Amino acid sequence: MITKSLPSLFTIGNLFLGILSIILVFNNQPERAAVLVIVAMLLDGLDGRVARALNAQSEFGKELDSLSDVISFGVAPAFIMYVVAFNDPALISPAFAWIVTAIFPICGALRLARFNVIAGVPGYFIGLPIPAAGGVLCTLALFHAEINAYVLLISTVLLSYLMVSTVKYPNFKKAGIPKAAIWITPIIVAIAVLIAIQWPESISKMIFVPLLLYALYGLKKNVDGLFVRLRRRMRKNSDKAAKSETHL
Repeated sequence: MITKSLPSLFTIGNLFLGILSIILVFNNQPERAAVLVIVAMLLDGLDGRVARALNAQSEFGKELDSLSDVISFGVAPAFIMYVVAFNDPALISPAFAWIVTAIFPICGALRLARFNVIAGVPGYFIGLPIPAAGGVLCTLALFHAEINAYVLLISTVLLSYLMVSTVKYPNFKKAGIPKAAIWITPIIVAIAVLIAIQWPESISKMIFVPLLLYALYGLKKNVDGLFVRLRRRMRKNSDKAAKSETHL
């Protein structure tokens, strides 16, 4: 019974860290808040793998995972960005800042709802996964002193759009964990937490690069697809024009 509950314990740990992250950012500790989101991403990556290894997958676990993800990777990163970058009326209109902050978790919730009810493409996610989007947003917030607030606003909106887009992202969650190695996972989490506590800002900024590259992968695919459609339309128009000239 305890073994079957292990995946849900990882999910609850993910939710717990998301709530702690919100508390920390409102206590002027954005670096620690961001690193808790990163550790929550680790737990989120482990719960599904552990469930598959133990053959303990369930609808309850799936719904709990989605609800936890909204908090840890939707609400928490949005609050981190709001507190450190959008909370200055002299730079950004409060109403505008509130709307952009709210859009991010809303798009994350829509992304998760779609994931739960629509079959995806094997080996791919449709739309940017909310853990990746939340990871980029909360670590991007740590650069708020070097980046213009409006650039951060645009980045937040862009990440929100990528979550609800139809861009395909590689799915690395299918990589499983051998059943014999499950006992190691709590040790890995404990080590990750200790490292995160020791070097919160360094770890968060180091994780930012691969997460950003993953998010930009989809953006590139979107732009490439747009150019392909434009070329097809131009070719179709030129073919029509050539046919018209032939008939004349």
